[in-house]
Amino acid sequence: MAPENIVLLSSREIGKMRQAGRLAAELLDYLEPMVKPGVSTLEINDEAERWTQEHGAKSAPLGYHGFPKSICTSINEVVCHGIPNAKQILKDGDIINIDVTPIVDGYHGDTSKTFFVGTPSPKAKQLVDVTRECMMRGIAEVKPGARIGDIGAAIQEYAEAQGFSVVRDFVGHGVSKIFHTAPQIPHYGNRGRGKRIRPGMVFTIEPMINEGTWEVKVLADKWTAITKDRKLSAQFEHTVAVTEDGVEILTLREEEALVKSA
Repeated sequence: MAPENIVLLSSREIGKMRQAGRLAAELLDYLEPMVKPGVSTLEINDEAERWTQEHGAKSAPLGYHGFPKSICTSINEVVCHGIPNAKQILKDGDIINIDVTPIVDGYHGDTSKTFFVGTPSPKAKQLVDVTRECMMRGIAEVKPGARIGDIGAAIQEYAEAQGFSVVRDFVGHGVSKIFHTAPQIPHYGNRGRGKRIRPGMVFTIEPMINEGTWEVKVLADKWTAITKDRKLSAQFEHTVAVTEDGVEILTLREEEALVKSA
């Protein structure tokens, strides 16, 4: 996408994004106790939809390009865009990424987290821990004057050093009143490459890290993406705003944001 397609948000607009981001963080926090053996992903979806409506927000995924549910639930080898299903029952040892995007006053709060169902295997725990660290290392690269390639390079360097791989097919993205917009944020790449990062940019950093190959395939439902080798995949996502002197994570609960700013 051409640089002119990147919209720089005003401080007022970033304030709106912060409100949406906090609600998204609260929704994930609210859903966490449901992540246990015996619960279906449809139950989690329906509770997310009820809670979102109760808080005066809308679920961005519902109906987005035909997506049939309010959240994405991606279990084990599912990389992203898993569709909640009444027959999909969580089992001890599973990992599940829950991806939520409430719309508050027209602005999108986009975040996701991978949870353990019961007791994870050592490999699953390592993968999830590395994926969370990959996201944070990517965020740490964000500052005015840096390049978008710096983000992906930091993620790829760390993931591959731990023996894991980085998905190429899905990337982070600009987000505001539009769910997916410029710039694209690859989670792999080279330092010093890509568009220059400027204050007012708002985008997601959402690495998908795989146990085996980085290659994925999309199932017949046209949404569910799985690892080609059926090994585990994990993901974490935050929405961030570029500030005059660095970066602000917008998808934190209020108390987390206060700790970050202290």
